[in-house]
Amino acid sequence: MFSSLNVAIDLGTTNIRIGIRDKGITLDEPTVVGRNQKTNEYVFFGNEAKSIMGKVPDFIKIERPIVNSIISSFDGTVALLEKELQRSVMPYLSAYPFLKPGLHMHAAVPSTATEIEQKAVEEVLQKCGASEVSIYEKAVVTGIGCGFNIFVHQPICIIDMGGGLIEISILSGGGVVLQKTLKTAGEHMNKIIYNYLYLKHGIMIGENSCEDLKIELSNFGSEDKTMLVRGKSLETGLPKSVKVRSSDVKEALLTSFNHIMDSMKEVVELAPPEIVDELYKNGVILTGGLAQIAGLDEFFSAELNLPVKVSEQKQHATINGILKVSRRSEQVHKLRIQLP
Repeated sequence: MFSSLNVAIDLGTTNIRIGIRDKGITLDEPTVVGRNQKTNEYVFFGNEAKSIMGKVPDFIKIERPIVNSIISSFDGTVALLEKELQRSVMPYLSAYPFLKPGLHMHAAVPSTATEIEQKAVEEVLQKCGASEVSIYEKAVVTGIGCGFNIFVHQPICIIDMGGGLIEISILSGGGVVLQKTLKTAGEHMNKIIYNYLYLKHGIMIGENSCEDLKIELSNFGSEDKTMLVRGKSLETGLPKSVKVRSSDVKEALLTSFNHIMDSMKEVVELAPPEIVDELYKNGVILTGGLAQIAGLDEFFSAELNLPVKVSEQKQHATINGILKVSRRSEQVHKLRIQLP
């Protein structure tokens, strides 16, 4: 009766995900909020806020409260998380009509996060009703979510390609041995697609359309799909339609993926020979939203000369890792970041 309800929270740049221990993932929505600047109130959240992006009057500001996996708007993050907790966690508390359990919230932050940024996450969770907070390194819980035992001394390499950050990490012995972080992730790639169509076809399209093109057409295999996209003509300002092919999106994003491979090569060069030997045995694991791109594993494998596999839990590796850690108190104490 007096035990805490363990809640896992993945504060991603593109999506916020919430899970409850022994219940699984209960919510997965875009990390987007809409603020009424006249009243300074947050009135749109998640899917609804994303669907109206670019369609609202000037006094409604649509914003992303988390940028590059770091809280950029404290109030916006609190408002979004409070709303999503009401939807995904509060129904489970109705089973306790008289004495409700405390909420032990578990979250992850990038390894590059400063103490101030880590503290901001803790304060957000406390403001949203957490009685206890545990924060972990994102790379570590992502490795656990991919199904690896990171506590053994068998190094594994994970490339987590999310919306805000791309984290290339080598894990062993319960921690990060080597890591490199890039900010040229999914949200940045949307802007690259926008610029590509702007320059090549003279068309301006919305952010959601850029994301749809990236999801539908990104392909490093032989398949070449086509998608019709509508926007505004740069010359006339009138509506314009353009057919975009997979080869166009690949051409636009190729430099970004080459940058990821160059960074991966740098990490391998810095690694001790023993670790490199293990990487040849265990391979490289791709996870995150961009890991869904068809043929990307073969493209990376050919360039890196290493076996590359895509995680089965590619989109939910981090939230599943947090849930797994929350089930074992000894792992919570081993892995949680000690904040001042």
